[in-house]
Amino acid sequence: MRWRRPAATAKPACTSSTAVADPAAAIRLDGKAALITGGTRGIGRAIAEAYAAVGASVAVMARKPEELEETEAALRAAGATVTVFRGSSGDPEAIEGAVAHCIAELGGLDILVNNAATNPVFGDVIDIEPRAVRKIFEVNLEGPLTLIQHAYHEWMREHRGVVVNVISVGGLRPGPGLGMYNVSKAGLMHLTRQLALKLGPEVRVNALAPGLVKTHFARMLYEGAEPQLAARHPLGRIGEPEDIAGAALFLASDASAWMTGQVVVVDGGMSLV
Repeated sequence: MRWRRPAATAKPACTSSTAVADPAAAIRLDGKAALITGGTRGIGRAIAEAYAAVGASVAVMARKPEELEETEAALRAAGATVTVFRGSSGDPEAIEGAVAHCIAELGGLDILVNNAATNPVFGDVIDIEPRAVRKIFEVNLEGPLTLIQHAYHEWMREHRGVVVNVISVGGLRPGPGLGMYNVSKAGLMHLTRQLALKLGPEVRVNALAPGLVKTHFARMLYEGAEPQLAARHPLGRIGEPEDIAGAALFLASDASAWMTGQVVVVDGGMSLV
């Protein structure tokens, strides 16, 4: 694959080379362009809305056209600069297209959020079919790597940038039912550290590890048992997508300018139990 090097243009740097002098201003994303995968619902949608609210231009990548259309309309109605791209994070051609689309439509790609993920099966790792394993790793691990490669070579290498990989607390410790999904997230956690070591200082790469959050993706884990699950959390509730978006905003902004290769756990304290 031949990487194209874009012509240099004046663009606000997304990674500071000095300490932050004004923390209040540092959380702003004015003039920055963000590409968010799986950004039409749940955690991804909340992140897109949070970034747009503090000045970022937002590109959303997802598979379903009706969800993309609704997301674009809602963000525009809120005053955001937004563009959408239809494609799967497990499809290399779609990935290349999404990066090119973001740069062409928004003038750059300063922030990449790898949020899209899949888990086509629920059950023990010992019984999982090879086809399901391939699908999980294709979307959850190979996809983020390919996105980072394109973002780096097409924009961030010359202009600096930030990558936020959404993993899971399941990538930090084993658990039942989502075994191979957890393995893929553990791999993405290590990839985060590997790339942080390689790509600094031009690009910061950090990961966000949500606990149990009320999303369509996680509904089978909490529906019918929310009160009991909430009581097990030190903070007394399970998470909302907005709880994760706040941490994602911190990691994307210059408020975290001296952080790279780190995993921020946002789980209501559940990992303490």
